[in-house]
Amino acid sequence: MTDRIRDYFKALPHEEPTLVIDLDVVRQNYLGFARALPDSRIFYAVKANPAPEILSLLASLGSCFDTASLQEIRMAQAAGASAERISFGNTIKRESDIARAYQLGVRLFAFDSDAELEKLARQAPGAKVFCRILCDGEGAEWPLSRKFGCEPRMAERLMLRAAELGLDPYGVSFHVGSQQANTMAWDAALATVGQIFRRLERLGVNLRMVNLGGGFPTRYTRDVPNAERYGFAIRDALSRHFGNRLPETIIEPGRGMVGNAGMIRSEILLISRKSDAETQRWIYLDIGKFGGLAETMDEAIRYPIETPCDGAETEGAILAGPTCDSADVLYEKRPYALPVSLEIGDLLLIGATGAYTSTYSSVAFNGFQPLRTVCI
Repeated sequence: MTDRIRDYFKALPHEEPTLVIDLDVVRQNYLGFARALPDSRIFYAVKANPAPEILSLLASLGSCFDTASLQEIRMAQAAGASAERISFGNTIKRESDIARAYQLGVRLFAFDSDAELEKLARQAPGAKVFCRILCDGEGAEWPLSRKFGCEPRMAERLMLRAAELGLDPYGVSFHVGSQQANTMAWDAALATVGQIFRRLERLGVNLRMVNLGGGFPTRYTRDVPNAERYGFAIRDALSRHFGNRLPETIIEPGRGMVGNAGMIRSEILLISRKSDAETQRWIYLDIGKFGGLAETMDEAIRYPIETPCDGAETEGAILAGPTCDSADVLYEKRPYALPVSLEIGDLLLIGATGAYTSTYSSVAFNGFQPLRTVCI
């Protein structure tokens, strides 16, 4: 939460919820990852925040891009990234999109199943492919352990099949879970990947790349390790499980690249209670789950909030959004401690909202416009 963002908000009246991104912070985050893992290529996860200004900045710094759709590929190219700096990292792709991506020059594709591999063989002949394996995600706020990936033994079979189909069996990927606070989470996954490399080598397939995925966290209400600590732990694990034959590596930071670069300003629309005897306050904001704060689902992400009454007496409040949907409640299981003196019309600053807010914002649900984003 930077002074530049606060100054921007002070200069303008509040008309709607607005996300402001400080590009200087994005730059610092990129350079931090580059220093922490100097031998890894950085593929920014476009889905975290695809603002053109962010993509252009990262492209100018030399970043590569992890994309999940044909549209994200086009965004990365429009920002100045050449095709060899783009990975089509979604394991669930429309076959015609694979064909179009290949026509655009993309040659790096993810998969985790027989059917997806066959699509790639038909539409992206000779392309580099990497197979995603399952990872338990223990220690992450958002484990990604079921929808994506396959068992390691299946991955070995698939990579053998990739070679038979004329594709280039390039490597293996995994994801340790989003907002992963455990720097050692990569160790067990790399142990498994090392075994896959050695078994396939004995069968005549020489893998060269490990995609270390994302998972690098941003600071919300609790401290998290910095990029340097993750880099040290990952480099140590690579050395332990690959010895002197280190593979190429790539990382896919998203949240860790842009999360702490953004702040949303929101207005209190209503403060109420549910009965005359009720002591629990409900505070309704002009932004909620459908306006971009979808990661409050199950209260997994707890955003830091600044108020004009900070320092005064506080009590827990249930926070909710403005839509006519009963699911649009942000914090109810653990009410949020906010000043008792808050009033309707007060403006709040919701920090660390640079990632997965503008992209999760709905398109005019209840007539509310998508989250406005400004980059400074």
